[in-house]
Amino acid sequence: MAASHHVLRDTLIYHKKYITMEISPEMADALIRKAVELAGEIVPSLIYAILFYIVGKFIVKKLVSGFSKVLNKREDNPSLNNFLIGLVNVLLFVSLVIGVATILGVPVSSFLAILGAAGLAIGLALQGSLSNFAGGVLILLFKPFQVNDVIEAQNHTGVVKKIDILYTHLNTFDNKEIIIPNGSLANSDVVNMSTQSTRRADFNVGVAYGTDIKKAREIILGVFENDDRALKDPEPVVFLNNFGESSLDLVVRVWANAADLWPLYFDGMEKINEEFEKNDIEMPFPQRVVHQVS
Repeated sequence: MAASHHVLRDTLIYHKKYITMEISPEMADALIRKAVELAGEIVPSLIYAILFYIVGKFIVKKLVSGFSKVLNKREDNPSLNNFLIGLVNVLLFVSLVIGVATILGVPVSSFLAILGAAGLAIGLALQGSLSNFAGGVLILLFKPFQVNDVIEAQNHTGVVKKIDILYTHLNTFDNKEIIIPNGSLANSDVVNMSTQSTRRADFNVGVAYGTDIKKAREIILGVFENDDRALKDPEPVVFLNNFGESSLDLVVRVWANAADLWPLYFDGMEKINEEFEKNDIEMPFPQRVVHQVS
């Protein structure tokens, strides 16, 4: 026990002497010189980095502003413009940060490795959203359809009301809003009904067996000859298309301006029915012939 007491006392005395030991003038001069050397190395780089950041931030702001003005002068999609402006802003700012880190002595390879790892982690977490993002970029760049176009896609038909970077918004003809992911749209068939100035209306008209086909054709063509919405080139045509179970099936093809297509179609169907009734053209209905064997 006494030996342990002496060891503890000697230890305390040693540490007390070490703590109260005075720094020699030579050591103080060496520390001061070392501090001055470090300050001489760090302070200029720090000041240069701060100035580089301030000037760089000003230049980035001017470049983004000029790029934004150039895009706004063009008749591009606003969603695409906002995306491109944001992308340029991020890229320039990342470049500025890398430049500051390089001035401060941070290894660029390490910095880029950190950015790459962060990007990979974000990409794995947002795979579905990135697919929609990429699809939105493709749609906005290549413009397979635009706002106010009528399209058929993903089993939906409607008017394009808005194209975001992730989703496309459709309004159906019964006024329902359909929101479709851009990833699906970019990788599937899309029927755009608004790109052509003229379209063809196809009518399927059935008449009873025994009807004079030439007379029925003259009546149908007369309907569209008196309709200014029906184009004369190509001219309307009527063909016998099929021998149905209960009718002779005629196909009627009439070209019209895209805006007149559906009014022409519905008015034409009604007018054909009226003319058939006036001229005693029998409209068919399902029939069955039954033979009784006695």
